Amino acid sequence: MENVNSAVETLIQSSNTLFILMGAIMVFAMHAGFAFLEVGTVRHKNQVNALVKIMTDFGVSAIAYFFIGYWVAYDITFFQDAATLSEGSGYELVKFFFLMTFAAAIPAIVSGGIAERARFWPILAASALSVAFVYPFFEGIIWNGNYGFQAWLEESFGAGFHDFAGSVVVHGVGGWIALAAVLLLGIRKGRYRSGKLVAFPPSNIPFLALGAWVLCIGWFGFNVMSAQTLDGISGLVAVNTLMAMVGGIVTSLVVGRNDPGFIHNGPLAGLVAVCAGSDVMHPIGALVVGGVAGVIFVWLFTIQQNKWKIDDVLGVWPLHGLCGAWGGIAAGIFGSEALGGLGGVSLMSQVIGTVAGIAIALIGGLIVYGAIKAIVGLRLDEEQEYNGADLSIHKIESTSLD
Repeated sequence: MENVNSAVETLIQSSNTLFILMGAIMVFAMHAGFAFLEVGTVRHKNQVNALVKIMTDFGVSAIAYFFIGYWVAYDITFFQDAATLSEGSGYELVKFFFLMTFAAAIPAIVSGGIAERARFWPILAASALSVAFVYPFFEGIIWNGNYGFQAWLEESFGAGFHDFAGSVVVHGVGGWIALAAVLLLGIRKGRYRSGKLVAFPPSNIPFLALGAWVLCIGWFGFNVMSAQTLDGISGLVAVNTLMAMVGGIVTSLVVGRNDPGFIHNGPLAGLVAVCAGSDVMHPIGALVVGGVAGVIFVWLFTIQQNKWKIDDVLGVWPLHGLCGAWGGIAAGIFGSEALGGLGGVSLMSQVIGTVAGIAIALIGGLIVYGAIKAIVGLRLDEEQEYNGADLSIHKIESTSLD
């Protein structure tokens, strides 16, 4: 009997390790989506820089999170021997890999907002600091119960802040850090003339669309595998993810008036918004949440560019920051039993947790990017920006006719 129990335990551990490893690989693949979404959106002279930023940000993020960020969030380090680390089929190591791919999404999100005018090494340093300190600080508060914040919400309002897959913890934090970086960097040269917006059309719609498709597919790993074990897997999460995605597609199609940029970002808006409550909402509620997110993205991206003159190249603040905040609050609305959800959520806790995430991200982003701006500067000079980041930083263009 002992042998049977041991075999069953080994099988469970191995299955869970494989399950979360597949999730890590799917979220890792999403970074290709971030890359191609940015490549297709920026002007041709900045395509190489977009690709290089996403790849190098991932590398630096992995190191920062391995040595510092994971420690800050979960009080876990990897300074043990390999025999200890590989216990339980190495599940804890693979869990780190999975959560690291989430952490690396922070600079990938920021990258889209600051494109076309940012220096390379200073931004890389800011990415490392964000992943080492700002993101894991809030991640630990919500997903590890650090500093008693969740316990206080539970005691005060009957439930803690519910964010199953990171509408606020990942996307909201990334979007609001991006807003701080975008404001500190300033507007691209030539973007506004006589107070009016000058269109910088996307360089490659097929690449933009490819990026959106890769992200949409990978998102099912992002959400479903957030259960982290096989016994926690839920078809409800998968279908809610699907319904929110299609809700974002349909509303961005209608409100965005057939614009391909809006249509391909609409599903991403819906997916951002459903992360928090994907495990507790009814599919119809998820459809509504995604649909509202699609509208939020189109309207707010248009307003920030035309009226507020915030030069956020890919619209990462409305897409991740605002739709993430909507998702955090929506989990408290559509996750309630009154609207067909599973319950166990508090709207007040969702509002307070969302506001806390916004505050930490915005303040952290202003500190990190503000300090680097004051010490070494964030922005390319005017000639470098005119020539494009590809030639100015990497000394090569994205395509050659020779």
